[in-house]
Amino acid sequence: ATGVRPLGGAVLAAAGAAAAHSWWHRGGPAATAALGGLYVLGFGLSHPLAKRIGAWPSVLAVTAVNAAANAVLVDRPGR
Repeated sequence: ATGVRPLGGAVLAAAGAAAAHSWWHRGGPAATAALGGLYVLGFGLSHPLAKRIGAWPSVLAVTAVNAAANAVLVDRPGR
């Protein structure tokens, strides 16, 4: 960890923008809005969750939820 909070925010924003671009082209505006909201919500909830279960388990839990939603909304066969 760098301890530089703005750097973490920049990485979060860049990853979110790249993901949103992919979601838009593969799932359309509704999927992009849903997954974008989940992305931001997951980031917000991961912090209090980390206090209960630890940082890495929290990251893994939030990532698993987002990956499952992505699979359902934009990665389904035949989409």
